[in-house]
Amino acid sequence: MTFWSDKKILITGGAGFFGSQVVNQLLEKGILKENIRIPRSKEIDLRKWESCVQVVKDCDIVIHLAAKVGGIGFNQNFPGQLFYDNAIMGIQMIEAARQENVEKCVVVGTICAYPKFTPVPFTEENLWNGYPEETNAPYGLAKKMLLVQSQAYRQEYGFNSIYLLPVNLYGPGDNFDPASSHVIPALIKKFTEAKRDNKSYVEVWGTGSASREFLYVDDAARGIILATEHYNKPDPVNLGSGMEITIRDLVNLIQELTGFVGENHWDTSKPDGQPKRSLDVSRAQKEFGFKAKMPFREGLKQTIEWYKQHTAEAIQPQGSGNHC
Repeated sequence: MTFWSDKKILITGGAGFFGSQVVNQLLEKGILKENIRIPRSKEIDLRKWESCVQVVKDCDIVIHLAAKVGGIGFNQNFPGQLFYDNAIMGIQMIEAARQENVEKCVVVGTICAYPKFTPVPFTEENLWNGYPEETNAPYGLAKKMLLVQSQAYRQEYGFNSIYLLPVNLYGPGDNFDPASSHVIPALIKKFTEAKRDNKSYVEVWGTGSASREFLYVDDAARGIILATEHYNKPDPVNLGSGMEITIRDLVNLIQELTGFVGENHWDTSKPDGQPKRSLDVSRAQKEFGFKAKMPFREGLKQTIEWYKQHTAEAIQPQGSGNHC
């Protein structure tokens, strides 16, 4: 608590899936609710400079989680919005934080910033060795520019801005809207509804050969907090679980856990996205003692149970099972 004592904390995106977990863990540490500021997107538009200046006023720490995100289909349909919204929000938040003399700015990037063909496991040194996978390049590059800004501001102004690279997150409370969800919630929704409706098959995107790494949202929130407390260097840091699973194996596992007994039909006309994705997470462990705790199978079980309990609220028209 010594680090957080009497500090005023701004968490952009603090009402969202990821941000709410960061807020909950800070409250569990004994931080007063009135010391945590959470701007709501319906009231505050962080694409506007005046809004960034307003929310950062009198803050000691800024944790920038707000982002426009989605799976492959969403990235293909809205590349311009994804580039502009994510770039302008981040650039202005960092500048507003600098002008306000904030003690520390924590910027959350994305694994989509890595080059399309990156040796596995991804090390932070490989971040600039190529162009990102085309379907999510506008989003990945917009977020990547915030690393450049953070490093430039540290060099010129001595501004303490750090940059973290989390893998795809999942867990209870995830976004199950088929128009914008990532692969795990999209598949959970598909298989749960297919079982409920006694369907004979489920359609999924791609070939299943691409691989991904996933991090349970509670673990990710703990990583953000540890980095905020202990990390003060310019180098980017991966946040992940250190595991890798193919989309085909992921589909089979979610099918098993949801109890669906039909077939899987693979729509190979749809893109796979980045061919392989798995992180070297040694820097996070070395620099601030972070290591994921939640076993993947157990995390999926908890996410599926949460979805089943909230099905009445969560049901939307069936989606595509896309993935970033």
